[in-house]
Amino acid sequence: MKNIRLVLIGELILFIAVFMMTVLGGSWGMSAVLWFLDLPSILLIVLIFVPGLLIMGEWKNFLKAFSVGIRPFSLLELKNIIGAVDAAQKLTIYAALFAIIISGVLLMGRLDDPYMIGPNLAVCFLAGLYAVIIEFLLLPLRLNAERKMNEEMDLGE
Repeated sequence: MKNIRLVLIGELILFIAVFMMTVLGGSWGMSAVLWFLDLPSILLIVLIFVPGLLIMGEWKNFLKAFSVGIRPFSLLELKNIIGAVDAAQKLTIYAALFAIIISGVLLMGRLDDPYMIGPNLAVCFLAGLYAVIIEFLLLPLRLNAERKMNEEMDLGE
């Protein structure tokens, strides 16, 4: 079994490489990278994601997902880890929808300035982009835990 941390680092490098090729391949240059940064959207997602996992009592199990395949876990622990990653995936989607709706409402409040519609609409989409990136990183955590649980179940028979 591959080390899940290496898989996540590989995915992150792949994502950054594709992103940079796409952005730098255009005529905008490095300044276009800043278009993809929106601190309020990132904070809103993090402020729903982390406390949500803490409130549900899944934070410790979520952190254990980064160690599956590195250290042994019981079947019950693996089931709990899968549940925690599933909760993290759902919280990510809900947090992004919340951020998109808030951005959309703020956009509707500024329709009097037609030159600001484009930039404000772009901000609305950024929360969705951030959710896709987080899901892109959460999916291997879940698949790794499910694969390890299946292996443990096969060994038990």
